[in-house]
Amino acid sequence: MNLSVEISMYPLNQEYGTPILQFIERLKSYKDLEIRSNTMSTQVFGEYGMVMDVIKEEMQSAFLTEDAVVMVMKFINKDLR
Repeated sequence: MNLSVEISMYPLNQEYGTPILQFIERLKSYKDLEIRSNTMSTQVFGEYGMVMDVIKEEMQSAFLTEDAVVMVMKFINKDLR
């Protein structure tokens, strides 16, 4: 099953841009996923298990690296590319 996820990340510090860009670059390092970004959010497309594993891993990395981060996500069980 394919999955599409829209992610908005809000680091709660004055240097918010750098953690967002780092998060997106880490997502882009996974060759089995398609990542699309715009000024409002990042979309992740791929196989359900892979997408969920990557989000779990990279969310934890962001939470361990930053003092406080809000992440808002929308999931749909379709390929919305």
